[in-house]
Amino acid sequence: MEHGITIWAWIVWLLKVLILSALIGIPMLVIVVLVSQGIYNRFLKKVEKSLEEKYTKEKEKGFTLIEVLVVLIILGLIAALVVPRITGRVDEAKIRTTKIQLKAIKDALEQYKLDNGMYPTTEQGLKALVEKPTTPPVPPRWRKYLDKVPKDGWDRDFIYISPGVKHPYELRSKGPDGEEGTEDDIDVWEI
Repeated sequence: MEHGITIWAWIVWLLKVLILSALIGIPMLVIVVLVSQGIYNRFLKKVEKSLEEKYTKEKEKGFTLIEVLVVLIILGLIAALVVPRITGRVDEAKIRTTKIQLKAIKDALEQYKLDNGMYPTTEQGLKALVEKPTTPPVPPRWRKYLDKVPKDGWDRDFIYISPGVKHPYELRSKGPDGEEGTEDDIDVWEI
């Protein structure tokens, strides 16, 4: 029986130690958590305060005149390099668009002639490709050749004269400068 008493004594002693460590350990754990959280909160407040001070200093600083001038010079250099290339491309695109429109009108005029035996007169104009002309000579087998009368790349009307001087008709655009008779005019017979 002595052996049985010692085992029970051992178990009771172990339970006492566990209860005592729980009674002491849990409060100690709570104390450690609270203390460490307080230290952590103080650390965060210091960091927050230093960031706020830095932000307000930067906010009040602004740009110096030299910094602004340097940025303006850089932007000016970029514009000097890029703008001519872009504007050149825009003019090229408008010229290409005008040439395509001239070819489309020329094809429609050829269809008109095949159907009616003549080109529209100057008075009838290019509108004869969209609406049946009412001024003489009225085409006998007219049909709609275009959905609408196109404009050149600069949103101007094409010049149409029939009959033409060297060709059955004259069809051209005033070109980029918008003046008739200059070297930048785009003629359907020269494309």
